[in-house]
This record gives sequence, structure tokens and C-alpha cells, in this order.
Amino acid sequence: MGIGYNGRVNDPQAAPAEEGSAGPAPGAAGPTGRARTGGASAQANGASAPTGDASVQAGGASAPTDDGASAQADGPAARTDGGPARAPRPARRRNTAPPREDVLAAAMATIAERGLDGLTMAGLGRDVGMSSGHLLYYFRTKDELLLRTLEWSEGRLGAERGALLSRHDLPVAGRLAAYVELYVPDGPRDPHWTLWLEVWNRSQYAGDDARDRQAAIEGAWHRDLVALIAEGVSRGELRPVDPDRYAARLRALLDGFSVHVAVGLPGTGRAQVLAQVREHLAETLLSGS
Repeated sequence: MGIGYNGRVNDPQAAPAEEGSAGPAPGAAGPTGRARTGGASAQANGASAPTGDASVQAGGASAPTDDGASAQADGPAARTDGGPARAPRPARRRNTAPPREDVLAAAMATIAERGLDGLTMAGLGRDVGMSSGHLLYYFRTKDELLLRTLEWSEGRLGAERGALLSRHDLPVAGRLAAYVELYVPDGPRDPHWTLWLEVWNRSQYAGDDARDRQAAIEGAWHRDLVALIAEGVSRGELRPVDPDRYAARLRALLDGFSVHVAVGLPGTGRAQVLAQVREHLAETLLSGS
């Protein structure tokens, strides 16, 4: 899922003027007061250049700087003494765009602080020092941004889940309880579950690729639970149930309770939900209960 953020470069600095060559244009503008994402703006013909994702060529034409190339003003600088033209200086790279993880972490932080309505391309761009157009270049749509943010968040949860479930020194019942606690939201407006619900809601209009990626997230949770239940059954710690069927039913129960917690339904706080799930597991799965 990598996002290939390329570095951006400044326009090359002009070489020192030789005797007889033209100096800077009179009245050339200095740096603007606008926020910049790295490096100085290119300037030409006395006008200050925008500081977004494109540098300015001579004559005012803009050119993307993401491919590492910077526009040269009217080709090589001419000499007035009849000698060969000076070769243009190599372009210098501007500060690179923020890593993908920084962008996705900023998106999740915005959801946590201001909710989904507070997440806009323009606002996220300001947070990470990119233009909204630059973000759209990489993510194409807000739906794609949301799905990638969810995938990033799920990757972190998956690593935590894997570490918990691989503790074979712990009884299966203890690891199952840890799985449930990781699954259920922390409380109303939990950012991960808020994002999950939004992606689910948009999935009815999503294409096959997006649906497959959502299914992959669901599948990871399901496979881990099936493997844990199968281990418990084989070790005699759990009742002899069909691991796949039981996992599907338990996750449906967890999903229903989790939605109630995430939206703040009265009487279904996290502590109450965890207590009900523990009771259900004791009645239907744990051996000797």
C-alpha cells in the first residue's frame, strides 16, 4: 500500500553574474508571507511564485516539482563575451512530502478530535504541509483516503492483536478476553470505530477493489479468532464447537455491541458490553463453566 511520495525541489539558484551579464531584474519581489511546505518559492519577472506543489517557470508557467526536476529560466544563461553558454546548475531537492504514515496518522487524529465532518482535504493538507490538490493526487478521492486510513489503523491493531494471541504461555480463555477487549470500542465516538462505520456505510457504492480490501480487514479478525478457538478446543480448554461457525456468531455479537458503544446508546457502555460478552462466553464456550 505504499504511497510513493516523491521529493520536491527548489528552482536552481542563479549563478553569479559575470562581467557584462545582466543582473537581477529591478523591483524583483521578495519572499511572500504565505505558508510554505519547504524551500523558497521560485520567482520570475518580478512576481513572487506560489508556494504549493508547483514551482514557477520563467514567464509564469507552472511546472510540477514532484519528479525532482525544476524549471530553468529560458535555458542556459547566455554569455556576453562570446564564450560558450554556461550549463544550468543542477536542481536542488526541496523538503520531501511527509511520509504516508504521517498523513494517515494526522487523518485519524483529526477524526478523534473533530469527527468525520472535521476531516477535509484542505484541513488535512494544512496539518501535514501539503496542498489539497497534492493529497488528491495520491488518494484520488476522500473515500480512498478514509479506506487507507482504516487500513493503516487496522495494521496497527493487527500487530497488537498478533502479539496478544501469540502468547501461548497464557490460557486460551485469557487471550480470548484480550481479543474481545481489543475489538470493542473504548467508548462513544471511538475514532477507529467511527471510521469503520463510515467506510461500511460508503461500501454500498464502493467498487470491487475497495470491497475486497474491506473484506481483507474483516478476514484477518475472523481468521485469528478461528485459530484461537481451534487451539482452545484441541487443548480441551474450550467446548468442542465448530471454530469457524462459532467465530462468525461471536463476531456478529461483538459487531452489534460495538456499534451501540460507538454511537453512545444508553445502557451499552464498554464495561457493560464486556460483562455481557464474558457471560456469553462462559455459557457457550468456556470449558467447565
